[in-house]
Amino acid sequence: MAAKISFLDEDLICSVCCEIFKDPVVLKCSHSFCKSCVQQYWEQKSSRECPLCRRRSSAEDPPPNLVLKNIVETYLKKKSEVEAVEKTEPHCSVHGQKLLFFCEDDHEVLCVVCQTSKKHRNHQLCPVEEAAAEMKEKLKTALKPIKEKLKKFNEAKKLCEDTMKHVKNQAQHTEKQIKEEFEKLHQFLRDEEEARLAALREEEEQKSQRMKNKIENMSKHISILSDRIREVEEDLNNEDTKFLMTLMSTQQRSQCEVKDPEVLSGALIDVAKHLGSLSFRVWEKMLHIVTYTPVTLDPNTAVPWLFLSDDLTCVRNTRVKQQLPDNKERFDRCVNVLGSEGFISGKHSWEVEVGNTPEWDVGVMKESINRKGEITCSPEDGFWVVALRNGDQYKAYTSPSTSLTLEKKPQRIRVQLDYDKGKVSFFNSTDMSHIYTFTDTFTEKLFPFFSPCVNVDGSNSGALKMCPVKVSVTVN
Repeated sequence: MAAKISFLDEDLICSVCCEIFKDPVVLKCSHSFCKSCVQQYWEQKSSRECPLCRRRSSAEDPPPNLVLKNIVETYLKKKSEVEAVEKTEPHCSVHGQKLLFFCEDDHEVLCVVCQTSKKHRNHQLCPVEEAAAEMKEKLKTALKPIKEKLKKFNEAKKLCEDTMKHVKNQAQHTEKQIKEEFEKLHQFLRDEEEARLAALREEEEQKSQRMKNKIENMSKHISILSDRIREVEEDLNNEDTKFLMTLMSTQQRSQCEVKDPEVLSGALIDVAKHLGSLSFRVWEKMLHIVTYTPVTLDPNTAVPWLFLSDDLTCVRNTRVKQQLPDNKERFDRCVNVLGSEGFISGKHSWEVEVGNTPEWDVGVMKESINRKGEITCSPEDGFWVVALRNGDQYKAYTSPSTSLTLEKKPQRIRVQLDYDKGKVSFFNSTDMSHIYTFTDTFTEKLFPFFSPCVNVDGSNSGALKMCPVKVSVTVN
């Protein structure tokens, strides 16, 4: 133990007990001792003198040495911390020595004895601190792509959480719209039911009143005939002379001048009229309140500052960004929206009401276009689109763009797609005058494409509206 005592240990040792000071006190001679040591020494000597210099002390209870006490407490605390660290530090399992070196060839930590062994004689060795610093730097570099990946996963998780909230909002809003649409249909059916029941009740009342009048008329004739029969029968019961005296009048009464009752036709309820193909007749009438548009806008593709009507037939640029998930299908910069249904064959057509909107794009786009970032519109890029700019400049998005001259400003644009023949044609719906036709070869699904754009002055543009088509019923 004495060999391990440091220089500071010697300064903090009581000269009586040769241990670290405990409750140190100081005598007038400036020597310090443990309180218990000096008391015990004085008891043995029967006099109060310093154990070192033998100077007598008049104080029975020497004052504590607070400075020395604080130094001892700090020293003991630090010493215990150092010992704790030394106990936790790993040691060589073979030699019990501290591990001070790192073998770069075998990636092993070595002690002083291990580093001189034959196994590591010609290996590259370096101090543990230096090797650890180098390896930590390498690991920090290796962690960068993992941190980047973690960042991507956190962003993806956030997107999923936002998407989940949006899905819930979409479901609630869609449920509300479905209920409102069905309520309209329910109300129509309730009104139609009431109208048909009213017609039935009216017919019932009319025919019942007719029967009532007929019955009343017949009752009068029955009363008259009954009276005549009774009177004639009374005459028949008279004695012969009286009977013969009234014979003439009796014969007149016995003559029936009343016509036989008529059997009425159409007296019954016309059940066939009320029930015949009832559901079909109601459905046929329902066509007047329902609309059909060949294209329904897909809100999941619309850039966040486009506002779609509840029935998904009208789009307007509000220039106010909505909080929407950045899903793969959605445009994030260009002011675009797609139709909900794509086409891979056949002929299709739809009309778009552009009105007086000063800037717009209308056409078709192939499905595989990347919808993020800026987009170039041309057939080579997968777009077949005509556009209006500055209120009077029409063009087709070719490479380079083709300026178009129109005799009349169209209020509606008709788009006709013939997928199999590779044609996309545009017409002025008012007079069906031809605007432009793209001819190409289509190899993937095409979607209707729309953009209300942004006015050159930065103000909100007008709305684009899908036009409904006339619906008819044909019975074969």
